[in-house]
Amino acid sequence: MAKGLEALPFYSEAAIAEVLDWPLLIDALERAMIAFSAGEVVQPVRQMLPVPGQDAFMGAMPAIGEAMAVKIVTLYHGNAGTGIPTHQAVILVFDRDNGSPVAVLDGRLITEMRTAACSAAASRKLAVATPAVTTIMGSGVQARAHASALAAVRPLGELRLWARSEAAGRACADEIGAVFVADAERAVQGADIVVCATSATEPILTGGWLKPGAFVAAVGWNGKDGRELDDAAMASTVIVDSRDAARDQSGNVRGSGCAIFAELGEILAGTRTVPEGATAVYDTVGIAIMDVAAAGLACDLLG
Repeated sequence: MAKGLEALPFYSEAAIAEVLDWPLLIDALERAMIAFSAGEVVQPVRQMLPVPGQDAFMGAMPAIGEAMAVKIVTLYHGNAGTGIPTHQAVILVFDRDNGSPVAVLDGRLITEMRTAACSAAASRKLAVATPAVTTIMGSGVQARAHASALAAVRPLGELRLWARSEAAGRACADEIGAVFVADAERAVQGADIVVCATSATEPILTGGWLKPGAFVAAVGWNGKDGRELDDAAMASTVIVDSRDAARDQSGNVRGSGCAIFAELGEILAGTRTVPEGATAVYDTVGIAIMDVAAAGLACDLLG
């Protein structure tokens, strides 16, 4: 229901955390990605503006699906290791019937959870049912979120974690119940699921390390020319959230010149099927409908 601006509610991160859970969010994101790939969502490619004098960006991400909203997000890499998050955002939700503002939501947690929820939806479709080994590369917010989200759809088997910073990696591994492995190749070898969640600008995952038939979720982003995966890894069966967004903003796709096999929504809908035994890479830059679907779900649960 539309509200006047004087009565517009603000939903804090704490309030959102009370109502968003992984099963509901993963299912909502799956529906949203299917609708996006079916042409039922209106959204432009994310507009990213570099902040002069900073290793930072500001992005605008509007979309209209089942819900209608816009996210304004900032990404300040220099905030890593401080008390200020690297990603901060607000989401303004509108009434689709009359265009009136409905609510403002803190977008930091929604950004965190929707990213991991989409990876979980992808893994539910593409990863083996009972992984022997799951490896997370990274020690930040997304490493923690992915450990939780993936566990909602799959047993994780042996959980390994590698990070460029050993101290941060060991701390994160202890927190999520993983075994810290200092060598990246050894951490990845034999893994059925690999999550790349770093801010690396040069590849930290080599395709030759991957087990045939593995599922890789590459979610780190550090500019449209930054890479987490090398060319050999990107020679796998590549799935993206949006073809247009990936070609414009994915350093892994742009740098490797790889073929895009499908969008995630096509895989989830079953209109495209990854060949049996193929190694699948889900490479995401994050698109607006993810945030809008998550914000719409939060509003429904809070309202």
